[in-house]
Amino acid sequence: MKSRWTWLALGVVLAVALVIGAQGRSGPMTEAQRVRHIASEIRCPTCRNQSAAQSDAAAAKAVRDEIDRRVKAGQSDGEIVAFMVSRYGSDILLKPEGSGVASLVWVLPVVAVVVALGALAFAFVRWRARPGVAVSEDDRALVERELEREGV
Repeated sequence: MKSRWTWLALGVVLAVALVIGAQGRSGPMTEAQRVRHIASEIRCPTCRNQSAAQSDAAAAKAVRDEIDRRVKAGQSDGEIVAFMVSRYGSDILLKPEGSGVASLVWVLPVVAVVVALGALAFAFVRWRARPGVAVSEDDRALVERELEREGV
């Protein structure tokens, strides 16, 4: 019973830590922060392995300048990202969209973890449910003799 309380307390501490950590920053972002945030979601058109925020390529600078111009024009983050997708295609996004076939990228890892946890739980229940090994009286006597001989 004590073990259950320990695990419950650990779970509560973890949940509280996740809630506190998920709070994020407070207050609205500045224009420069918005540009940086949006550019970090957009792939560099020439590098392909870096975000437009990280890359020093001329194409990445052009993307950042376009994002900056649109932020100053008052467009929302979604509108700016949608414009980039319409101009470069959905491959420009570092994070795949959450619909259609791209949703498999988000769903499959979660399904795999749930299945693995379920399999582990099932295995633990089966291991725990196994009946104990029957020990004969001859075996008990042998163990007793050896323990006495060892002086234990």
